[in-house]
Amino acid sequence: MDIATNWKDYEILDMANGEKLERWKDIILARPDPQIIWKDKQFPNKWKSINARYIRSSSGGGHWDYNKKMPESWQVKYKDLTFNIKPMGFKHTGLFPEQAVNWDWMISKIKKEKRNISVLNLFAYTGGATVACSYAGASVCHVDSSKGMTSWAKENVESSGLKDRPIRFIVDDVFKFVNREIRRGNKYDAIIMDPPSYGRGTNGEVWKFEDNISELIELCSKVLSDKPLFFLVNSYTTGISSVVLENILKINIGKAYKGKISSGEIGLPMSGSDLILPCGIYARWEC
Repeated sequence: MDIATNWKDYEILDMANGEKLERWKDIILARPDPQIIWKDKQFPNKWKSINARYIRSSSGGGHWDYNKKMPESWQVKYKDLTFNIKPMGFKHTGLFPEQAVNWDWMISKIKKEKRNISVLNLFAYTGGATVACSYAGASVCHVDSSKGMTSWAKENVESSGLKDRPIRFIVDDVFKFVNREIRRGNKYDAIIMDPPSYGRGTNGEVWKFEDNISELIELCSKVLSDKPLFFLVNSYTTGISSVVLENILKINIGKAYKGKISSGEIGLPMSGSDLILPCGIYARWEC
């Protein structure tokens, strides 16, 4: 498992009873997590300092219960990158801190190249990978079907001092966009995707991970350059193994390009403990 151990503005303080207790800079949040099935708290006193807790509703969705006054938004830093945090619907904060392991990997790959690298970031959300790749010196095409998430990504880019870097922000369905890029003959040296388990595009297009992921990766293989650098797929879909993603990359990318394919889990450590929270899977092709 690849573990995000380099955070200073984020940490898991404790985990128990289906919840993780997190510090986001100076703000303490409690959020549900289905992986936390044990009951015993390791640090009971830390739970007394919660600013807000996300409460799930039995009928679906949920709400934030605020115990202490806190800002509507604030910033956290990861190394030289800055992100804007906002508690939002369905427990999210706009950032997945475990993805720092992938940011570090992408930054290292891009910085080692002696050429301009163009990156396509699909299902790009609030732009964690966009910020990381731009910081490393790549040009980025950021694609997401949500106008609100794309605006948030622009805020993160600006907060990280990267607003003058070459970044295209596209609000569109990923299938439609990639098909247009194929027709235009546009190519990318690196492709990143972080697809949801289920979602809808700008015009109601339905995305279901199990039904669509293989087709999308095959489609994206047609916009890879002659000298691609990497292809990264993230997933939080329950029941899907990282080896499944690795197999799809072998079929669609590995046969066409020489390189290394790997896969695994990513996770977050809990402070003051040897416990690790599993937070999703990945598969990577790299030259």
